[in-house]
Amino acid sequence: MSESTTNKPGLRKSRVGVVVSTKMDKTIVVEYVARVPHPRFKKIVKRTKKFYAHDEEGQAAVGDKVRITETKPISKKKCWVLAEVLSH
Repeated sequence: MSESTTNKPGLRKSRVGVVVSTKMDKTIVVEYVARVPHPRFKKIVKRTKKFYAHDEEGQAAVGDKVRITETKPISKKKCWVLAEVLSH
């Protein structure tokens, strides 16, 4: 599920994850799973992180696979926006 990200100016990060909550108004919680090597043992391990993303139309539902992209801060914890719903 992980995608490569670059730190070039003008390019925004994007993540693919699963929606775990839609209880807030115009906000979804997306769980992102990254497969990274362990720093010492080099075994591939899964790291999960939750992102708060802005969903203006409320088109995402719990369990949907979605793509989110980085944007300017919308609120204290929300600096991602829903780009597209990949599957239901």
